[in-house]
Amino acid sequence: MNWEEKYKRKDHLEFRVGDEIKIGVRVKEGDKERIQSFEGLVLSIRGSGLDKTFKVRKTAAGIGVERTFLFHSHAVATVKVLKSGKTRRAKLFYLRDKLGKGSKLKEDLTLSALPPEEPKAAPAVAPVDVPVAAVPADAPK
Repeated sequence: MNWEEKYKRKDHLEFRVGDEIKIGVRVKEGDKERIQSFEGLVLSIRGSGLDKTFKVRKTAAGIGVERTFLFHSHAVATVKVLKSGKTRRAKLFYLRDKLGKGSKLKEDLTLSALPPEEPKAAPAVAPVDVPVAAVPADAPK
């Protein structure tokens, strides 16, 4: 096993540029560890292999906050796609200058952000009971 396969993430992160995601980040404080959520819009994905990173932007108290995460980092515990945005660019850095409604992307309804629903099982039909007395004992089988 080479070193790249050793450190590569086994569970595949599935999201694209323009998606609104919620990331669970492992935070270590002293000897304790907790998961803190960071929710925002994916501005860019760059690199390949172990160097692959993605940049997420959110607005907190009217101030834009951007964080860059490593795809294969163990600090990223979970990634959940909340909404998929319709984009025509690979990098969305122009959204830094937009305010309010201008910074919103149209939602891409062709991609479902939520997992598909499980098919519901058909209700069980009770078997029809044949009375024992109706079948003669000497009937051929």
